[in-house]
Amino acid sequence: MRALTLILMFFSFSYADQYTFLVDKYDKEIELEAKILFKIATVSAKKDITLFIPEITPVEAKVYGKFFTLTSQCQEANFIFINKTTTSTMPCDPSGKLFFTNNYKKLLSDTKFFGAFFWAKSRPNIVFLKKRLTVHNIALPKEYYRYVEEFDAQ
Repeated sequence: MRALTLILMFFSFSYADQYTFLVDKYDKEIELEAKILFKIATVSAKKDITLFIPEITPVEAKVYGKFFTLTSQCQEANFIFINKTTTSTMPCDPSGKLFFTNNYKKLLSDTKFFGAFFWAKSRPNIVFLKKRLTVHNIALPKEYYRYVEEFDAQ
C-alpha cells in the first residue's frame, strides 16, 4: 500500500507544473495595471515612453516590459511610476519627467505627481489633479475627463 501511495505521489508531483495557473493571478493583476498605466502614459506624454519603476520586482519587470521600454536609471526615463512600497519619493531630478503613483495619499501630499492609479475595494481607480495637469501641460482626451478632480492643496 505504501508503494502504491508513493507511486501516486510521484506521478502527481511530476504533473504539478500544470497547476501553476494558481500563481498566475498575481501576473494578471500586474498585467492589468501595466495596460492601464500604458494607456495613461501614452496619452500624457504623447511620445515614446521610457519607464522607470524604483525597486521593481522581476515579475513586474517581465510584465511591464511587454508594454514599455524599461530603464534601470531614473535619469534615462521620461515617465516615473512610484509604487506605494517605494521608500524614496524623489529618485532623480524631476525636470522633464512625468511622475505617477499608485498611492492616493502620495498623490495628495506630493506636488510632483499629476495622477494616481490605485486599487480600492477590489476596484481600479484613476485620479488626475486638474492643476497639476495644467502645470505639466498635459491635455487628456475627453474619455479621461471623468477621472479629473478639482481638489489640489498646493
